[in-house]
Amino acid sequence: MIASVERSQVSGVVSVPPSKSYTHRAITISALGPGGSVKRPLLSADTRATIKASEAFGAQIEGQEEELVVIGVEGRPSTPDNVIDVDNSGTTLRIMSAVAALTEGAILTGDASIRRRPNGPLLKSLSDLGAEAFSIKKNDCAPLVIRGRIRGGKTVLDGSVSSQFLSALLISCPLAENDSEIEIDGELKSRPYAEITREMLEEAGAKIETDFRRFFVEGGQSYDLGGYTVPGDFSSASYLLAAAAVTGSHLTIRGLRPSKQGDSAIVGILQEMGAKISWDREKGDLAIEGRELYGVEVDASLTPDLVPTIAVLGALAKGRTVVKNAEHVRHKETDRLHAMATELSKMGAKIKERPDGLVIEGGKLEGTIVSGHHDHRIVMALTVAGLVAGKTRIETAESVSVSYPGFFEEIARIGCNVEVREE
Repeated sequence: MIASVERSQVSGVVSVPPSKSYTHRAITISALGPGGSVKRPLLSADTRATIKASEAFGAQIEGQEEELVVIGVEGRPSTPDNVIDVDNSGTTLRIMSAVAALTEGAILTGDASIRRRPNGPLLKSLSDLGAEAFSIKKNDCAPLVIRGRIRGGKTVLDGSVSSQFLSALLISCPLAENDSEIEIDGELKSRPYAEITREMLEEAGAKIETDFRRFFVEGGQSYDLGGYTVPGDFSSASYLLAAAAVTGSHLTIRGLRPSKQGDSAIVGILQEMGAKISWDREKGDLAIEGRELYGVEVDASLTPDLVPTIAVLGALAKGRTVVKNAEHVRHKETDRLHAMATELSKMGAKIKERPDGLVIEGGKLEGTIVSGHHDHRIVMALTVAGLVAGKTRIETAESVSVSYPGFFEEIARIGCNVEVREE
């Protein structure tokens, strides 16, 4: 699909979609317990992959956008009858690889992007804990083979690539026969996502002791998440907030209450850049007024999914914006540092790519044909850029279905001049 974006402003009230990260975890934890309900889930391409995988391990899941009803496996997932295809969902691949290590084994694969994403640290740790885990092509990428069950024990996990590896282990290790100890080697990137996992597991009754350098997990535990309501998604909200900020518009976003989501940092970043924000945290309403923006320096080690949004904000701000500690952003659906540098340069931005980030000299953008790189976050960020540049045509626009299926309809409703059509 191609999205054509013209200069626009936004206004009104919009509700943010539910969190993708929380939905993945709520489905998985409920499926591994006796079951329960997941209220207000995000039903996107990625989370549907987690539903399918959970069903492959024996859970039964029914429902629609308001509520999913889960009948779980009570800590005893079954060995899948077939290969598990996670489509484009890296979260599903990592978490379900660890779930597979609670069975006799499984084979997991995905689309072309998934088959390029590294999994070496997770495979090593699963093997350390008693399973046999390896890449068929011996490149640490899917297709992955998991044989046998984790028993527990000790492992050292490289934290520099993705916190999804740790989240996967934290979900599976409580259900192992013996205790497990996980030591983090180096800096744990995207730590807030691991904090979300720990928070939800503890809400389900699991015990995990940690200083975020070492994790001690008792074996032989069980889960019961019960009824769980998914919070609003700050990652998705970042595009709506940025749209108001760069166009000098007024917008109110509903459904944003404080949580452990690292991407809630977008609120402080926009305030530092010059946007006016008022946030009723108890009610969940956040109002933003776009004003002249100024460049900032952002450490993206904890918030990799904000990098495309920040790149666009920097390209339209006065002065220099620096994104640093973002080398792990290269291992997402695409190399997001390179993708944003390439596409914003096409639009006239002065942007320099560094090994671990971007340096952006703010200025003007001009509309042109750009690629979304089959990456939902690249597409949505470039849409925000198009609201100022005008005459912007974005290819691979269909990828927004991964995390925000109604994105184009929603921004059109609040005033954006956008047209989406088949190529």
